[in-house]
Amino acid sequence: MIERCEWASGDPLYIAYHDEEWGVPVHDDRRLFEMLVLEGAQAGLSWLTILRKRPAYRLAFDDFVIECVARYDEQRIEALLSNPAIVRNRRKIEAAVHNARAALEVQAQFGSLDAYLWQFVEGRPQQNAWRTVADLPAETPESRAMSRDMRQRGFRFVGPTICYALMQSVGMVNDHIVGCFRHRQLGGSAGAC
Repeated sequence: MIERCEWASGDPLYIAYHDEEWGVPVHDDRRLFEMLVLEGAQAGLSWLTILRKRPAYRLAFDDFVIECVARYDEQRIEALLSNPAIVRNRRKIEAAVHNARAALEVQAQFGSLDAYLWQFVEGRPQQNAWRTVADLPAETPESRAMSRDMRQRGFRFVGPTICYALMQSVGMVNDHIVGCFRHRQLGGSAGAC
């Protein structure tokens, strides 16, 4: 029997996300932006809800092409608010558009969203060694630094907890528990404390 992180059970979509995506380092700006938007959309909801809506989000948000989303106007925002396939929260939708504009500024300054985000972990995944899911922190000094800097740059829905969830999802940290088969595959050591 394959051992997984405790949260990855039940729904096949959740299991596939855990086994194939969560914690895998991402260096593609479009995909990083997608996860930033989805982590913000998830606030107050279950991640499984967002995973189920992800195909609709990709359609609604032009496959998360940053330049496209940055051009959305009030009419486009209203259309998104009437789309029942996504989370229809004005603040979250407006944040996605605003964050696309902020991401363009980051790209201009740092060369890529990737370079900007990964600087908070010095360009390489942090290898953690949690024994249980209960050991995982909700935020870290790195996620607090990321949140603070992103807010100063005009990003929205980027509190330290959302930033940490982003860091986990895009592989900036390896938060698979030590007993999970993915922990070692993603660079963790079995003998860690």
